[in-house]
Amino acid sequence: MSRKKDYLKEAPYATTCKDHYSPGFHYRRDLPETVDFIEALKKTGLPAVRLPGGNFVSAWQWKDSIGPKDQRKVHLDPAWYQYITNEVGHDEYLQWAEKTGVHPLYTVNLGTGTMQDAMDIVEYTNHEGGTYWSDLRRKYGHEKPYGVDTWYLGNEMDGHWQLGSWEKDPRGYGVLCHETSKAMKWIDPTIKTAACGSSASFMEHFPEWDEKVLDQCYDVVDYLSIHHYHTAAPGDMLSLLGGAEYYEDFINTEVAMCDFVASKHRSPKKMMISFDEYGGMIRPLSELHPGWGRYNMARTHYRFDPERKYVLHDPDNMSDRRFPGGDMEHMLSMVSIQLAFLRHADRVKIGCMTGGLMALAASNHDTVWRTASHYAFMQLLSYAKGMSMQVHVDSETFDMPGYAIDDTSQYTGKDGVNYVDCACAWDKDNSRLSIFVINRNERDTYPLDLDLKGFSMFDGKSTIRHLEISSEDISIVTEPDNDTLFAPKEVSEATLEESAIKTHIKPLSWNVIVISA
Repeated sequence: MSRKKDYLKEAPYATTCKDHYSPGFHYRRDLPETVDFIEALKKTGLPAVRLPGGNFVSAWQWKDSIGPKDQRKVHLDPAWYQYITNEVGHDEYLQWAEKTGVHPLYTVNLGTGTMQDAMDIVEYTNHEGGTYWSDLRRKYGHEKPYGVDTWYLGNEMDGHWQLGSWEKDPRGYGVLCHETSKAMKWIDPTIKTAACGSSASFMEHFPEWDEKVLDQCYDVVDYLSIHHYHTAAPGDMLSLLGGAEYYEDFINTEVAMCDFVASKHRSPKKMMISFDEYGGMIRPLSELHPGWGRYNMARTHYRFDPERKYVLHDPDNMSDRRFPGGDMEHMLSMVSIQLAFLRHADRVKIGCMTGGLMALAASNHDTVWRTASHYAFMQLLSYAKGMSMQVHVDSETFDMPGYAIDDTSQYTGKDGVNYVDCACAWDKDNSRLSIFVINRNERDTYPLDLDLKGFSMFDGKSTIRHLEISSEDISIVTEPDNDTLFAPKEVSEATLEESAIKTHIKPLSWNVIVISA
C-alpha cells in the first residue's frame, strides 16, 4: 500500500444518501416524520441527503410548494404518472434536513424551469432578507437562511425520459448551465453547482455529450453529476458484485474527459465528480430487441399508453420501498460500489446511494429497524476517514461473461476480476488504519494477509479488530424483530506478524479490519 493525498478530508459528503427508489417517495406522507425515524438517522451521523432530486423535479414548480398548505397547487407529475399534492414542499424538505442534522444537496428544475426560477429559489433559500423572496421565506416561518451550499443544475438532462431533455443539444445545456450557475453564484457566491453528465455509461452519446456540456460551463461549475445503476440476473452474485468494475470504468472515463476539458480551457481547476445516484440490484432478464441499439429508453418513453392513469397515492397504504433480494445481497452490492468510490476519493467527492435512508434506518408506517446495509454503511461512516490509500490486491480471479438484462442494461464481459476487493483509509489524527474487504466468492473462505510495510508505528502493542458481516443464507430479509441479525461480529483470530495482519474472510462476507497504534 502507498499513500495518496489527504483526499477524504476534502470530501465532506464522501458518503451520502438519496432516496427516491419508488415513484412518489418525495411527496409521501408515510415517510416516518416521527421522532424515532429522525433520531435514528441523527444517530448515524449521515452527512448529507440529495433532495428533491429524481425525474419528477424536471416538471416540479417549487413556488407552488411554499406557503399555507391549503393554498398550494396540485399538479400532475408526468415522470411517474402521479399527482403531486405539494403537501411536502420546499420548506418541509429543508426543515426535515435541519431536524435530521444533514446537509441538503438541492436539485433545481432545468427541464420546464427557467434560469429566473433558479435565481429565485437561491434568493428565497439563502438570502438574509430585504427582498421579495427572502422576506417571503421569513413570512412563512423560517427567519434565518437555510444556507444550502450545493445545487444541481437539473436531473439527468441527457435522457430521453427527462422533461425538457437536452439530449439532442449538449452545447445548449452547457450554455444554460454556464448562465444559470453564474447567476446563482452572483446571488450567493458561497454555493457550489453541479452540471449533469451522462445518466449511465450505456448512453450512446457517452462521453461525447458530457464533454460538449463541460466545454461550455467548465469555469463556473464545481461538479459533474453522474448516475449509474448496476443490475444482474437472479442468482448471478458474481456479476452483481463484480459490477464495481463498471463503476471504475465510468469514473476513469469521466475523470479523463474532465481533465481533457481542463487542458483545453487552460484551467488549473480539477473538476470533481458527484455520483449522486447509484445502486446495485437483482433484476430478471427481459426480452431483447436486436437492432434497437445499446440504450433504448426512448422506445419506452416515446410510447403513449391511452390506458395509463395518474395515481393519487394513499399515504397509509404504500408498498415496501426496499430493493428486491435479501439483506446480504443488497448490502454486498452497495459496499462493493462504495469501495470503488473510496479508492477514487481524490475526485469522487459526493456519493448518494439511492435508497440510502432506508439502508440506514429501515422503516414502515410504525417503526424503524436496522438491516445489514445499516451496519455496513455505519462502518464506512465511522472508519472511512482521513487519507484514502492506494491498494493492491492479489487474489484468485473469475471471469464475467457479457450479458444483457434488457435493451437498456447491456454489459461487456470482464476477465480476471478479483474475488477479493479492498479499500483503505489512514486516519493520521487517531493513528488508525481501516481496511475494508469484501469476499465475492460464494463458496470459499480465504486466508487474508495485509502487508503493512511502511507503517512502522504498528507493532505488537497495536490494537487489532476484525469485524465481519456474513450469513449462510443471503436471502434473509430483516424485520423489526430481528434487526440485530447482521450486527458485525468480532473475529478473534486476527494477528499482527512481521508487518502483516493475518486473518480469514468467509464467503460472501463484508469485513472491516481496524488497527490502532
